[in-house]
Amino acid sequence: MGGAFLAAAVLARAGRRIGLPTIPLFILAGILLGPHTPGIVLVADPHDLEMLSALGLVLLLFYLGLEFHLDDLKAGGRRMAVAGGTYLALNVGAGLGFGFALGWGTSEALVLAGVLGISSSAIVTKVLVDLGRIGNPETRPILGIIVVEDVFLALYLAALQPILSGADSLAAAVTDGGKAFGFLLLLALAARFGTRVVGKLIGTKDDELLVISFLGAAVLVAGISEWFGVADAIGAFMVGLMLGSTSSGERIRKLVHPLRDAFGAIFFFAFGLSIDPGDLPTVLWPVLAAVAVTLATNVCAGIAAAKVYAFGPRATANISTTLVARGEFALILATMAAGAGLDERLSPFIAGYVLVLAVLAPLAAGRSHWLARFLPGEPEPALREPAPAGAGSGRP
Repeated sequence: MGGAFLAAAVLARAGRRIGLPTIPLFILAGILLGPHTPGIVLVADPHDLEMLSALGLVLLLFYLGLEFHLDDLKAGGRRMAVAGGTYLALNVGAGLGFGFALGWGTSEALVLAGVLGISSSAIVTKVLVDLGRIGNPETRPILGIIVVEDVFLALYLAALQPILSGADSLAAAVTDGGKAFGFLLLLALAARFGTRVVGKLIGTKDDELLVISFLGAAVLVAGISEWFGVADAIGAFMVGLMLGSTSSGERIRKLVHPLRDAFGAIFFFAFGLSIDPGDLPTVLWPVLAAVAVTLATNVCAGIAAAKVYAFGPRATANISTTLVARGEFALILATMAAGAGLDERLSPFIAGYVLVLAVLAPLAAGRSHWLARFLPGEPEPALREPAPAGAGSGRP
């Protein structure tokens, strides 16, 4: 684990000197030092870091919830639903069409619909933090789209599981979906009406006790969420949403920064461990085609979402490029597909597709002003981009 941290740090520091984002460099460290690449192998079995990787994802989404205030949800819930629904319809629809066009099979097409259709919450969060855009006006719609995606994700996984397992029981699928939706509703009600009670329970002047309390709450609810068929990330997000509105919210935001940065790096490093570079050439052309489809669809979806909020070209470009990344959910689907005995080309395809977009998305987001020149609408007044967060600073 120490080697993983240091390898990620060395590559990220070297990359920062030439202007590269940290996310693909953390992933590259995992590839170079994993079991599928000749040379030094720090981690022979990627599952050895599975718990730490899961903690990294939980903390990234917990921090996202801290930044997404309940007032924003209440004030923009309808527009958030429209923007998120439009984004999903375009991207999931394009993914399903692409899956059928490949001709690998119906089950494979349903898997690819989710792979191409759902953004990576972890990478999107990291991009927003690294580029210093947490406070930008278009960031709220971006986070809103992620929330809508996470709700869809829970229902999609519940519906897909019986298909992949070969089960033909509609009742079982409905039961799983109802259980997931019921728990999501419970979390939403707790976030809406339980903030004051939660604030009193967790409030303390001692930083040590506060860290232990919010970390325990985030991880516990994430684990319970997974048991109910809801992504663990959305459970952590909802806890962050509740705690961010309490009197301890600002202190929690400061205290969680180093935890988020450290374990977030392990999440991306562990992702790199799962990639076998030798499998990528066999699916090169499908991967490049899928990347092209995703880029085009995200521009269309970004324009549609920006119209809902009456944004100009610059904010539209930020939405389009920030949401391009695909990651943890695609890897979950790859694991499910492998366990279900689906087409063996799926796993290397998903790994290659996610890797390309993990590298491309931060670069595209940082240069979104190039895209803004070609988008319709009146240019906004000179918009000053906040300086990206410094390496290891822990500040948005």
